Formats: sequence, C-alpha cells, structure tokens
Amino acid sequence: MKVKKADGIGFCMGVRRAIDILEKISTERGGVETLGAVVHNQQVLRRLDQIGVRIVNSISEMQGNIVVVSSHGVGPKVVEEIKSRNIEMVDTTCPFVKRAQVAARRLAESDFFTIVFGDVDHPEVKGILSWAGDEGIATQDATTFTDIKNPPRHLGVLSQTTQVPAEFARFTTEIIKRVLIKDSEIRIIDTICHDIRRRQVDSLNLAKESEIVLVVGGQTSANSRHLYELCANITETHLVETASEVKKSWLKGKHQIGVTSGASTDEHTIDDVISRLESMD
Repeated sequence: MKVKKADGIGFCMGVRRAIDILEKISTERGGVETLGAVVHNQQVLRRLDQIGVRIVNSISEMQGNIVVVSSHGVGPKVVEEIKSRNIEMVDTTCPFVKRAQVAARRLAESDFFTIVFGDVDHPEVKGILSWAGDEGIATQDATTFTDIKNPPRHLGVLSQTTQVPAEFARFTTEIIKRVLIKDSEIRIIDTICHDIRRRQVDSLNLAKESEIVLVVGGQTSANSRHLYELCANITETHLVETASEVKKSWLKGKHQIGVTSGASTDEHTIDDVISRLESMD
C-alpha cells in the first residue's frame, strides 16, 4: 500500500498567520479571548485552549479587555462596538477575507447591490456581507436574487473565499443570464483565496491517481467539505477529523491511498492519520 500526500497540505497562510498571532498574545498576556472560533478545527482549538485561549460568542460575554478577531473576520458594526467599549482589538482576519470585505465596501460606496456567493450561515460570509451595508444578500442559488422585485440596475458579485472556482463561474453565468437587462451594470470580482484554489487543484490531481482519498479536516470547515465533494466526484473519498475515524474496511483491496487536508488542519493531525494508515497495511 502506498500513501501519498497532496502538495500544499496543512495550514494555509491565513490560518498559520492567525495561529502565530494568537499563540504569541496568549503567551504574553497569560490568556486571551477570541470572538468566535479562530478556525473551524476542533483539534487546533483544543490545543489553543490549553494555552489559555477562550472563545466568546459575543462582546457581552467578554471578561477581559482584549479580544482577538478570528481569521473569518467581522463586520463594521462589531468593530465599532469593540471600540466603543474601549476594548483592545487584535485582528487576525485572513488577508484574502479582508480583500473581499474591502471589495464589498467599495461596491456599497458605489451604490451597487452586492451578492456574496457562499454559505449564508458562515461567519466569513456574514462579515463580508455586513461591509455591503443593507444593500446585499448571500446565496448559492441564482434564483434567490431573481425572486427580488425590481432588481437593482447596478449589481456586484463576490465569492466566499473558500468556494470552488468552477461553481462560482457557474453561479455568475446564471446571474448574468437572469438579470442582465438594458442599462444594467454587473461587476464580478474574484475573491476566492489563491491558496484554496491551488489546494483544490492539487487534491483533484491526487484523487485522479488514488483508489481512495482521505480529506483530513473539520466537519464544520467549509474548505474541507469542498475538498471532499471535489475528490468524491473522482474516487472514493472520506472526510475525517482524526486518525481514530479511519476504518480498516475502507482500505480493503486498495493500494494507492491519497491524503489531503483542509486549510485549518495542523500537521500533527495529518501525521497521525498517515501513521494509522501505515499501521493498517
């Protein structure tokens, strides 16, 4: 049995940056609070908890005078609330998420109605949408927008940073077909993360040469779920959070095993999965 890892596995740049900042501050301050989970990975969160990182769901839950904003980012109203309470804010928002937030703000300032292609319940999407003010919606279904009465003449389309490029292209094509009318203007801005794009390509290439692929990542991680869906279209694929979830029955008759990971999965968890696979050979 041969186990092969995808290129670009482990933490992405944005997550690594956020973790490094958080570890440094928590060590210096003897603990710190984060507004929401810094990443969607339980193993990473448990390790951070051991060094004094505490998650709060709202500013009102805070006990200290410093808060770390997660890599998913927040909206302008949350930033203002933090400032109004004289709370020190450390921003670990991923640079690619920040780029999407700036794009949403600029569209709003230009009187464009903004559509964010993404999971409406995801904190990143909520944050990006809030920078568009009251002039925007989040959806993954183009018909959602066409149901709006008197659709705006000026429309901007963005994407959640972890979406699949081909799906975003499909979505924007549907939007153009449905809403492009006389004197309309549509601005489409590619806000998908470069690292996520490369990771998806690498994982697809791995799936093409594997009899089974294991995606190591959190069940609530959007980018891990997308990797699973992409690879599952090519070969047998399983999404696992830890090595203990790997079943020997999956490997029966398999000789080429591929392992990839979500952007918030640490190397230690990946190594554990590979070690378990090798022990089952």
